[in-house]
Amino acid sequence: MGEAPQTGRRTAPNDRDLVVFLLGTRINELTAVRSWIPVIIAFRRMLAELRAAPDSGLLAFRILYRPPRLVTTVQYWESAEKLYAYASDPAGRHRPAWTDFYRRSKAAGGRVGIWHETYLVPARSYESIYVAMPESGLARAFGSAPVDHRTDRANDRLRGVRRDGG
Repeated sequence: MGEAPQTGRRTAPNDRDLVVFLLGTRINELTAVRSWIPVIIAFRRMLAELRAAPDSGLLAFRILYRPPRLVTTVQYWESAEKLYAYASDPAGRHRPAWTDFYRRSKAAGGRVGIWHETYLVPARSYESIYVAMPESGLARAFGSAPVDHRTDRANDRLRGVRRDGG
């Protein structure tokens, strides 16, 4: 697994708003390879396009596989505006991929499905902890810092409350 774990307990800052975008596909008919391979390829191409554009607004992502039918990406975005700008960009890969999927899904009769959920997460309403992990999730999006007396407990990290009264 390429990345070395970081030592100690670490947390990601929670002083920024963020958007969590979940995007997935479900292969409803495993033998319908011609229906679902284009969807998987389109997902990969869109992520490659976003990785190559640091100003796109995509901060980090993780791909979750649940063989044999499910693939989900968890994506962290700077803002909903940047997410929607990418989705509607006529020069980007998303619009043609969506059009192609919609056309294919009408003809394929539901052999593959897609879904997404978008969550707007205000600052100070999330917390994180990482122990013996490479930077992942929010830490990959925002960076991380060692846990100290101000961030020792989940409640401290979530609320920004300092136990020393400060």
